[in-house]
Order: sequence, then C-alpha cells, then structure tokens
Amino acid sequence: MMDAKRAKAIYNSKDTIAVTLEGEPVWIENVDEANGMATVQVGSRPGNTQTVRVDRLEE
Repeated sequence: MMDAKRAKAIYNSKDTIAVTLEGEPVWIENVDEANGMATVQVGSRPGNTQTVRVDRLEE
C-alpha cells in the first residue's frame, strides 16, 4: 500500500518506477499530498486519467 509521500517521490523521480492500480500499469501525473489523492494515467492512453486514493496504488 502506497502513501502520499511515496507517490510524490515516485512522481518527482527521474527513474521509471512501475506503479499499478488494481493490476493495471499507471503513470502518476499529479499528487495531492494534503488529501492523499493522485491523478494517474491508466495504460498508454493519454486521455484516460483517474483521480484515486494513493493507498490504491501499488509499486
């Protein structure tokens, strides 16, 4: 289970770090640390974004 601080670290990292949401690969596009939320792009479709609780993301 991920927390907002780790999600932010992944977002800011220069490395490519694999993150999944319910088994689907995602790219973190934004992290709202105050509310524990992250906006992610699901798969390789740029328009397919979701805002989810960071504790739903897995590394």
